[in-house]
Amino acid sequence: MTLRIAIQMDPLERVNIDGDTSFALAETAQARGHELFVYSVNDLAWTGGRVTAQARPARVQRVRETPGLFGETVTLDLARDTDVILMRQDPPFDMGYITACHLLEEVSGETLVLNDPAGVRSSPEKIFPLMFPDIMPPTLVTRNRAAIDAFRDTHHDIIVKPLYGHGGAGVFRIAPDDSNLDSLLELFFSKNSEPVMVQAFLPAVADGDKRIVLIDGEPVGAINRKPKAGQVRSNLVVGGTAEATELSAADRMICERIGPELKRRGLMLTGIDVIGGRLTEVNVTSPTGLQALKRLSGIDATAKFWDVVERKLAARGL
Repeated sequence: MTLRIAIQMDPLERVNIDGDTSFALAETAQARGHELFVYSVNDLAWTGGRVTAQARPARVQRVRETPGLFGETVTLDLARDTDVILMRQDPPFDMGYITACHLLEEVSGETLVLNDPAGVRSSPEKIFPLMFPDIMPPTLVTRNRAAIDAFRDTHHDIIVKPLYGHGGAGVFRIAPDDSNLDSLLELFFSKNSEPVMVQAFLPAVADGDKRIVLIDGEPVGAINRKPKAGQVRSNLVVGGTAEATELSAADRMICERIGPELKRRGLMLTGIDVIGGRLTEVNVTSPTGLQALKRLSGIDATAKFWDVVERKLAARGL
């Protein structure tokens, strides 16, 4: 089958061809003969009951200066003119992101939107794991200062992070003798009305933070991201390094627990973060790590992704 695929993403012109997962998904789809279009969330529009996008036909290539070649902009009726829409713009998970989810929900019954926008909207990456408190580190979500102080009194060494942050931004360790908690909370609470997430510090982060890739609720492989010496953030975008790893029994148990719910919500491509056998995040917006996984382990998760997509569309009669 030949599919018409629209990718809602940040500018293709600026992607890192060696690391970007959206680029890798596009590259694999193109190799299978599928037709690609790209557009940004700012190109979405609703009018007269239809959702459209000002999109550019695109071809991808592994050329750093020009990763994308483009045709003339066209207006796509996203329900009628596409077979698959990939919702891949980066967070922040804010009202703009939620609005984009609402708009794509309007077409999700007519074309296949991945990840499912209703599933994305209801599954913020630090909120989703709260369904499974027994496999998380000790966690508190609140704006209440007395509750935060009580949590620190119990766990002593804590991590404080914004509830809707991404890429490791705004993640702080507050050690038992650290006097900066007051200033940090003042900064967080002055900027928005959201709670913060507070978690017990996991010393196992020194050994790495596993990114496990799941497709349609099933684990396909993992990489281990190690933080710089003396750091607690292992995200690759802030200087963490990736290495090959295997799934442990605890990792597989976590996947078995959350996989059915991911599948039920239409969250086809997800990346979960696990430290010392504890689930910390479930990335559903634009999960990354697929290129590193292929380099380190030989596992081609992009091929597995399109295999599942093509089977689902074949079952629909396409």
